[in-house]
Amino acid sequence: MSFQTEPSYTHGSIDRSAVVLVNLGTPDAPTSSAVRRYLKQFLSDPRVVEIPRLVWWFILNLIILPFRSGQSAKKYASIWTREGSPLKVHTQKQAKLLAGALAERGHDGVTVAMAMRYGSPSLPEVLARLKSEGCERIAILPAYPQYSGTTTGSIYDAVFAHYATVRNVPELRFIKQYHEHDTYIDALRDSVLNHWEAHGRPEKLVMSFHGVPKRTLLLGDPYHCQCLKTARLLAEKLKLSKEQYVVTFQSRFGKAEWLQPYTAPTLVALAQQGVKRIDLLCPGFTSDCLETLEEIAMEAKHDFETAGGQQFHYIACLNETPAWIAGMAEIAEQHMIGWPTMKTAPQREVDRKAGEQAREAALALGAAN
Repeated sequence: MSFQTEPSYTHGSIDRSAVVLVNLGTPDAPTSSAVRRYLKQFLSDPRVVEIPRLVWWFILNLIILPFRSGQSAKKYASIWTREGSPLKVHTQKQAKLLAGALAERGHDGVTVAMAMRYGSPSLPEVLARLKSEGCERIAILPAYPQYSGTTTGSIYDAVFAHYATVRNVPELRFIKQYHEHDTYIDALRDSVLNHWEAHGRPEKLVMSFHGVPKRTLLLGDPYHCQCLKTARLLAEKLKLSKEQYVVTFQSRFGKAEWLQPYTAPTLVALAQQGVKRIDLLCPGFTSDCLETLEEIAMEAKHDFETAGGQQFHYIACLNETPAWIAGMAEIAEQHMIGWPTMKTAPQREVDRKAGEQAREAALALGAAN
């Protein structure tokens, strides 16, 4: 095995701590070619698709990628912003705000970085950069509150694969799940209550989680149970009876049975039963993305209204809400216990000089213009 070249080591250097916020990923652009590259990486992960590799290679490369890339690109184009992909934009902002929240809690020496499991900035790329910056303690914070081998498990795989070629491996901590963490549930509660204060209450609250094949549950994946627990805890915070909310699963792919009930058929059934207004949120997504903005806010809304429903309200993901930024800070803080997280006097002096140089450069540039 060949190892990566280590950054030059200086005796007496100060080890730094870091938090890496990892989200699923997104294409670089809403184009067929960019979506094809993204889907190929995503759907080639054996954690995501548990089909014999040779069989799946033919299905993926000869059927799915040639035909689905263009269709998906149109969907991405419908939710793309001037800043770029919503998922990437929200995750970048979350990482920046998380750094500020940790600093306010006294952890001003912690570097916070954002990475994508698929697409850019890639997880190996970010881990290598942190290594070069002297980060010797790294906490991995997945953007997935509920653990699944298809998501968080895949992040573990990527981290371990990267460090398999690193000689001097940093200390690692993995935040496996936070589906029942008080700050996460409270942030969801506040989001729903704020929406209800502005728009009134619905007849039904629908909590739609991303689906996975049913066989993952039968083989021991805890995702389904954790989704149900999140929904139960949130309903308790909102003081809802069992008749006032429903849990569903979206984004089914292929012909195999996935976790049920499925979101779209459930919405149609509710409309046909005479339910006039539903509010829907996606607690498993901490950032709005294609699956929330297009599949839910557009397609699911259309399904409900076409079936006779009158009002469909989509409640946005947590995104950069202050309650969720504070929640992430608390979760990260709890997993960094025992690590040095405050800047030392030499670090503060280096930062001060760097700030002065940056201001001088800006002033010189302004004078030149």
